[in-house]
Amino acid sequence: MDITFHELLFFLVIFIANTFEAMTGFAGTLLAMPASMILIGVDEAKTILNIIALITCSFIVFSNFKKINKKEFLKITSFMIVGVLLGLLLFDFLEAAILMKIYAVVIIAIALKNMFVKTAVKQLPFFLSGAILLLAGVIHGMFLSGGSLLIIYAMIALREKSEFRATLAAIWVVLDSGILLNQFLQGYVTSTVVSLTALAIIPLIIAIALGNFLHKKMKQEHFLKVTYVLLFISGITLFIK
Repeated sequence: MDITFHELLFFLVIFIANTFEAMTGFAGTLLAMPASMILIGVDEAKTILNIIALITCSFIVFSNFKKINKKEFLKITSFMIVGVLLGLLLFDFLEAAILMKIYAVVIIAIALKNMFVKTAVKQLPFFLSGAILLLAGVIHGMFLSGGSLLIIYAMIALREKSEFRATLAAIWVVLDSGILLNQFLQGYVTSTVVSLTALAIIPLIIAIALGNFLHKKMKQEHFLKVTYVLLFISGITLFIK
């Protein structure tokens, strides 16, 4: 199989995005999606990036299983699964472009608040946390981009960086497995998708190794700063997508 220049750029995007994914447990798909859609096409990008995210998060889960906060994993996953199902149903009835812009502005505002306003929130009321997680699921079902909203809750509920990363990765394994099954049933897992995914494994392995190394070396306060910056970038990405 001949590799085109666009495909080489796509593999570079995979490497950069999944270094951050392996380091923090989120943002890989969000960071990679806009450029990937331009480079290889919308359906191919969504399917391959979902498979890549599933591989990256599975590695994090298997190598850090004891770090997963089981209680929060069950709570978050339960709300988000319901939200994802709602999102899949609502996608054809709502004005997706307008919703995405509103969502992006909210994410940017929250990221800027966390970066520059140091008022700590120790706990969210149950109804508010439930609403955030449900809406994160709805957004993920509609746009595969619910991670940014989930981070708003996770930054409060999961304060230690290894627990944060491992728990988020476990959540994405569950959700992305369901999405991959849906993509397979809809015929998106084509021979082209399989070939490009196989070729992306080498940059992905290097990215996972690098991201895992950086995670171990990073101090907690630096981890938080990186997370806020990624949240801000993901908001900008959603706004221009």
